[in-house]
Amino acid sequence: MSAPSPSRLTRLLEAVLETGTALDLPGTLRHIVAGAAELTGAAEAELVPADPARDGLDPIRTPVEAPGADAGRAPGLRTPIHVGAEEFGELCLTGRPGAAPFTVEDGRLLEVLAAQAGIAIGNARLYERARQRARWIEGAAAVTTALLTGESAEDALMTVAERARLLAGASAGVILQPTPEGGMEIVTASTPDDPAGIVGTTIEPGSPVLTQLLGGEPVFLTDSATDPRMTTHVRHRFGPSMMLPLQANGRLIGTLALPRRRGGRPYTALERLLATQFASQAALALVLADARRRRERLAVYEDRDRIARDLHDLVVQRLFATGMMLESTRRRPGADDVGEVLGRAVEELRSTVQEVRTTIFALQQPPADPPTGLRGRVLRETAVAAARLGFPPSTQFTGAVDTRVTDPVADSLLDALRAALGAAAGRPGVSRVAVTVEAGVALPDGREGVRLAVADDGEVAGGVMGTGTGPGPETGTWNRTVWLSPL
Repeated sequence: MSAPSPSRLTRLLEAVLETGTALDLPGTLRHIVAGAAELTGAAEAELVPADPARDGLDPIRTPVEAPGADAGRAPGLRTPIHVGAEEFGELCLTGRPGAAPFTVEDGRLLEVLAAQAGIAIGNARLYERARQRARWIEGAAAVTTALLTGESAEDALMTVAERARLLAGASAGVILQPTPEGGMEIVTASTPDDPAGIVGTTIEPGSPVLTQLLGGEPVFLTDSATDPRMTTHVRHRFGPSMMLPLQANGRLIGTLALPRRRGGRPYTALERLLATQFASQAALALVLADARRRRERLAVYEDRDRIARDLHDLVVQRLFATGMMLESTRRRPGADDVGEVLGRAVEELRSTVQEVRTTIFALQQPPADPPTGLRGRVLRETAVAAARLGFPPSTQFTGAVDTRVTDPVADSLLDALRAALGAAAGRPGVSRVAVTVEAGVALPDGREGVRLAVADDGEVAGGVMGTGTGPGPETGTWNRTVWLSPL
């Protein structure tokens, strides 16, 4: 058989060189298909992958450009493409228009092109893998940096879900966490589509997929909508999916789920590996971020505790000692002319001691926890009211308000306090508000009770709540609201 003509060898060389100009795999395959059609004069060329799921590819073909190409075509020409020992796919050519058959020379040229294509595909795969690894590594590093810069727990989970969704090309990024009942609940969802009904979805105990998830095993689904292991009501929205454990140091934080749309491209083995590694690093970052938040919280608490001790050991004791000196001075012979002034000073000192003790109690509360007990709940209400009033109300407690006041009574007292503070905030001229809670007071019927008094210096007389009210501003005293209830 004669050697190919110089012109065809030139075209073969150009086609071979062209296959290596694109670095990405889809671009390389398009060059191979176009080169095969150009080299042989085929009406159409198509590359059919042997395993589409391996690289996430669909068949690639050239457009039909020749007029009347559908009529009178000669039999096609097929040549396998190998990447190493693996059969990557088959290069299929449709005969030339006019029924001109492919020649032996066409076959030999196509085999040479296919051999070079295998090398180019292998290189493109290496490049694509390196680029994918770099993206996932950069994504994991970005997540770690974000989590360690002070995000809240909720924001941290959203950061993981959103970055993973973008890296995986998923329809949604979802975080599930174990429930007390033994199931798993979606607590965070990042999706550009309609998120309605996703957050709060629960995988109930006994679900086939739950055993793997709680055991820290990854779960890979070809189609979430039809997989019998899936039982949630949102499964019909999604197709291929990965469910990856967020586990660090033997601790299961939750599960990262990355579903694609129905009919979406399946995840490749490399994507599964990279996503699993990302989930492991993200879990470690979540644990470290949580530990950092706990350390910072402990440092704040220790600082608050130190301040509280200093207030108690220094300020309260000095105020108490000053009050004792004034009291003893008032009782001396000849102090009648200043007795009234000294009495007022003693009362002011006692009031100040009560307020400092209240501040000490507030400092001793864990800064990030909801307040416990009636004392803490009252302080929370006054702190909220301070934003509306423009100044913090003074607060005093007498008696064992945390141990003697029952929860139903405390709830009613707080409702009354909230209403009284709201009324004070709505009155003009209010520059001071005093809140007093006394446990163990004697009620008119002889029973023990709790007393709430809220006084302000507003211009309009206050309303009456409960059983008592003080004089209005026309007498030069404060408006006052009094609330009484049995313990």
